[in-house]
Amino acid sequence: MGGIVGPRGDAYQLNRDITAAEAEDYHSVQLSTLRQAGVDFACAMTFNNIEEAVGVARAAAGAGVPLVMSLTVDGTSRLKSGPSLAEAVAAIDEQTDAAPVCYLLNCSHPVEFEPGLETGDWIRRMRGFRPNASKMEKIALCQLGHLEEGDPEELGRLMGGLAQRYPHMDIWGGCCGTGHVHLEEIARNVRQARESAQA
Repeated sequence: MGGIVGPRGDAYQLNRDITAAEAEDYHSVQLSTLRQAGVDFACAMTFNNIEEAVGVARAAAGAGVPLVMSLTVDGTSRLKSGPSLAEAVAAIDEQTDAAPVCYLLNCSHPVEFEPGLETGDWIRRMRGFRPNASKMEKIALCQLGHLEEGDPEELGRLMGGLAQRYPHMDIWGGCCGTGHVHLEEIARNVRQARESAQA
């Protein structure tokens, strides 16, 4: 059983005023509660700021809760606060003694995050993706007043391509706007990529 932890503020805006120490204090309450509830792990979803990510990772370690850190990027393929994915993962690991069990990406379409998947050892810490259904910018999506489904078949193909490029990744899902059709397309394409690699 897993628990979810979100950022203190709006995941699509900057939370520049929070320090790692403040984030550790803030998130420790929820993580301690999740620990008391008997969760096997927690997932910190849609984090875009290194300081807050460091704080929540330290809070999880202090509470004895294994933590999956899920980051999100904007249209620049970087965290809203500025760093690249590689820089963010390296910084969080360095400041927490690699406390997160692993990293994910969520709440971004592959057209946003794929250019940020630089080569390097850091990518081995990334275990999977939970993409948005739509390529639309996040604030625009929030203003629609309904879920935007995008193109499920294209999303499935893109995720299959990622599965082919990164055979170590084993966590696949969906975020905003995704439903069973998207997940079926993702599963089908990831399975085909895996079978093709084994052939």
